[in-house]
Amino acid sequence: MADDAPGGDDIAALRAAAAQAAAEAAEAKAAAAQAALDAALARSSGAPPAVPATDAPASDAEGEAEDATDAPSSGGKTQPTAKAAPPPDPGSGGYRDQVRTAYAYQGGTLPLGALLVAADGSDGGTTDPAPDASVQVGFALSMLNRHGLVAGATGTGKTKTLQGMAEGLSAAGVPVFLADVKGDLSGLAVDGADNPKVAERAASIGQDWSPTAFPTEFYSLGGLGNGVPVRTTVTDFGPLLLSKVLGLNDTQESSLGLIFHWADTQGLALLDLKDLQSTIAYLTSDDGKAELKGIGGLSAATAGVILREIVGLQAQGADVFFGEPAFDTAALLRTASDGRGTVSCLELPAVQDRPALFSTFLMWLLADLYHDLPEVGDPDKPKLVFFFDEAHLLFDGASKAFLEQVVQTVRLVRSKGVGVFFITQSPKDVPADVLAQLGNRVQHALRAFTPDDATALRAAARTFPTSPYDLEQLLQSLGTGEAVVTVLTEKGAPAPVAWTRVRAPQSSMDPAPDATLAGIVAASPLQAQYGTAVDNESAYELLAQRVIAQQAAAEQAAAAEAAAKERAAADKEAAKQAKKQADDLAKMQAKLERDAAKARTGSVSGSGGARRSTAQSPLDKLLGSMATTLGREITRSVFGTRRR
Repeated sequence: MADDAPGGDDIAALRAAAAQAAAEAAEAKAAAAQAALDAALARSSGAPPAVPATDAPASDAEGEAEDATDAPSSGGKTQPTAKAAPPPDPGSGGYRDQVRTAYAYQGGTLPLGALLVAADGSDGGTTDPAPDASVQVGFALSMLNRHGLVAGATGTGKTKTLQGMAEGLSAAGVPVFLADVKGDLSGLAVDGADNPKVAERAASIGQDWSPTAFPTEFYSLGGLGNGVPVRTTVTDFGPLLLSKVLGLNDTQESSLGLIFHWADTQGLALLDLKDLQSTIAYLTSDDGKAELKGIGGLSAATAGVILREIVGLQAQGADVFFGEPAFDTAALLRTASDGRGTVSCLELPAVQDRPALFSTFLMWLLADLYHDLPEVGDPDKPKLVFFFDEAHLLFDGASKAFLEQVVQTVRLVRSKGVGVFFITQSPKDVPADVLAQLGNRVQHALRAFTPDDATALRAAARTFPTSPYDLEQLLQSLGTGEAVVTVLTEKGAPAPVAWTRVRAPQSSMDPAPDATLAGIVAASPLQAQYGTAVDNESAYELLAQRVIAQQAAAEQAAAAEAAAKERAAADKEAAKQAKKQADDLAKMQAKLERDAAKARTGSVSGSGGARRSTAQSPLDKLLGSMATTLGREITRSVFGTRRR
């Protein structure tokens, strides 16, 4: 009967068949789950759910696949599985209707562009795409405080998309803050050029285009460049952000926090970098070493690293960013007299070679807004939209504590009515915890020239909701000024993915002339308030006074100690002299008494035994007077009562 037992090859075949059946069952489950998801998405967008391609319901197919695991497959033949029908074709009327319905908001809208449809109507095809002006794509103003991302490779149109969004927000009465790293956005203050190509593009996407300048305020970090100087104090900047600028490690960052804590407890204002330098120097001096012993101490090596990095920052001219008058971020929330929101443009070309500095400075502005603004919940439109350009520079080399602060600020500033858009080349440049907060996405073209690029491309495609597009293909073939868009609808649900041709800016796409910039800055009411730096009394002056006072006290203590020693020596010498005088007096008295005794003895003997005279001789009187005088003087000398 042993011949009937299965051999090793048969067992291996059965195992392979079982594994194949299990895999097919998993595939069937995945297909069923995808079908359910597509149906849910279709319902949320108001479109009818997709009908499965097979006659059997997905649940029946799933059950059949599960049953397949109970019986071995014959010869490893693949069993039939149910497949969900693909979503509507992006070129079909059904998908266009879904997009049209999802992006038609009841409240205010920030228009972005029009839906693009491939001429061949293929699933995600890119042949001769043409816009459908009847299907407008944009943002719900009430959802812009949910934050967003504008990403894409260099030269794909991110900057012009940013410029157009700033214009739309300003027109809606929403103030805007944006960082102009390369100097390309100053044209917002100038009318755009009437170009036939621009007019043709605008007409094709249903944009009512006309040359328009927008109310713009220009700022610069510390006055380096064209703009009202923006400064802050070292204390307000804080140890975490400053550690990022200085490139400190975790240990050095902790020590810097200890220095800030000590300065706060001592009432020492750290206004500029020289205040911080003097504080560190004091805490490592003989007078200040004991100040931090009870709370951890500051090693000389760590202090040396921090001081060297500060000197390096000063060598780059960055010390002008710290000081007074400190900028009040409430100035960013202004609107113009015609009701349009003011576009606050921070000019950064002068410091673009110091990316860690300006990116961290932008983070300070955002954190300061969060600190100062009241809670407003979910307004009809945001109080401010903050565009964070070159966002990857903020996160490069950031410590865990710094990233936690960024995530917390981004998460919580929403309730203050502030929307934040990060602008960068790839979504992978933004940490996952931050990316999870960004519900509005405008993705320009991505490139896949290297294996890392290909991995980033696949990761970016997977972050979009399910759509009929082949996103990996589409993201590589997008033209300049085109983007793949998904936003949050007014109900907070993701809108369908839309291949969009973005609107052209109505202001100048070229930088504004220097004379125009200078005139705007000179006419700004903020220039009189922030234009001139001041140097108020702070830690540098107070510590200098403390050191002088400590030196004077030390000198007085030394003088007092020397005087005490001198008095002690004088008293010792006086006591010694007094003792010597007392000894001499005692000897003299003894000698006088002996002499007197001898004289009396001789007088008695010379009288032949006559009666001793009771009267004192003149010599006895003289000796007695001398003894009394000497005794009095010695007593006064010893007890300090002698008249001088």
